[in-house]
Amino acid sequence: MSVNVILEVQSKPESIDELKSTFEKILPDTRSYDGCLSVEVMVNQNNPLNIMLFEVWESREKQEKYFQWRGETGALDALGAILSQPASLQFYDNLSI
Repeated sequence: MSVNVILEVQSKPESIDELKSTFEKILPDTRSYDGCLSVEVMVNQNNPLNIMLFEVWESREKQEKYFQWRGETGALDALGAILSQPASLQFYDNLSI
């Protein structure tokens, strides 16, 4: 069963363009990573420094493997340097109701 993942980040004001550019550069690899079904990027209308990625993965295990790989590449450290607070990562199951 697939899993929905929400990654929410808050950019430093001076880093919003760099954050968007970073996502533009790295998301093709994310979308082609084993187990990734889709990734959508959304900006908060009330706070344009707040960006959310809505991801669908084949399984939590595949997303966690991907996230570990991103850590090994240094991408997570680079991303953390331009955020004003730690990213939030949440996993959700669909309810059949």
